[in-house]
Order: sequence, then C-alpha cells, then structure tokens
Amino acid sequence: MFADEKAITNLSRTEAWELLQSRTMGRLAVSVAGQPDIFPINYHADDNSVLMRTASGTKLLEVTINQSVAFETDVYGPHEAWSVVIKGQAVILENPADIAAAESLPLRSWIPTEKPVFIRILPSEVTGRRFRLTSKS
Repeated sequence: MFADEKAITNLSRTEAWELLQSRTMGRLAVSVAGQPDIFPINYHADDNSVLMRTASGTKLLEVTINQSVAFETDVYGPHEAWSVVIKGQAVILENPADIAAAESLPLRSWIPTEKPVFIRILPSEVTGRRFRLTSKS
C-alpha cells in the first residue's frame, strides 16, 4: 500500500502558531541525566513563545537543570488530526514587569493550587503537520 502524499501536510510557521493559539493544553518534554520526562500542562501561546505556570517540584527542577525542552500540542478528530512541536529554551520569568504581564493573561491552574512560577519557552524550532484521516472499511 502506498501512502497518499496529500494525507500529510507540513504546516508553515504561521499555521503552526495559529493552531498553538487555538489550544490551551499540551505536553512539556524534558530530559535530565539521560532520563526523559513529559508533563501535561495548560499554556498560553502568543506570537513568539509559549507560557506556562508551575510550582516547586519535578517540572521546575528539571527545566532549571536543563533548559532545552520540547513542547507539543495536537488535535485528533474524525477526519483530520494535527500536531505542532516546539523545541527551544525554557526561561523562568524573574523580571517583575514580565511576571505582571504574565499574570494578566488567561492562564490559570487546572487545580486549586498555587502556581507562582511562570516559564516561557523561547522556540528555536517550530514544526507542524496536518493529517487527513481515512476511515477503515
């Protein structure tokens, strides 16, 4: 069976950012001492970065040790799916003006716990693909 070349479409950077901005849930991938880890997160995407909140714990520790991260979000539907992946650097916001700006965004914790630390992913690479799905007969 030959793959239909129109079944997979590479997205432009603009299309990838538009899809990132349409969602609020993704996955943060980190690696420390050769051990990969992945965390579901809620996020806010602007034109140039992805912002998330966290508290003390494994996620914060790991991005402090290794700032090189990957981030992915996707959608799977009955006829189409897409995935966007960002690779870049995780930067902990420390400047009071940056923190105040981040606090004004619609980025709230899923659970009723304090998430006082903001992390911004500054992308070095943004890729995305759209998949046309076929029904199995």
